[in-house]
Amino acid sequence: MKVLVYDTYVPKEKDNTMHFDILVKDNTSLEQVYAYGKKYLTQKGISNFKLTTKECNFCHMETAPVQVEKEIIEKGFYIIEMENCN
Repeated sequence: MKVLVYDTYVPKEKDNTMHFDILVKDNTSLEQVYAYGKKYLTQKGISNFKLTTKECNFCHMETAPVQVEKEIIEKGFYIIEMENCN
């Protein structure tokens, strides 16, 4: 499955930024990408943040590994935590 990768940076605390990638099917709307990002942020305890193109931008397209593809089929998205996501 080809997936779109959205590189995302969200301010977390003073001088601390969360960096994660949102992976979605190649026909997913930008609004839906933001909704998936908000769902992830809510799970991390950040419920009042609105994603925009300032924080979340298309990075590239790639072929998803089987486990990532399975989760995207089940949930609609997959998150790769990069920095400061705990």
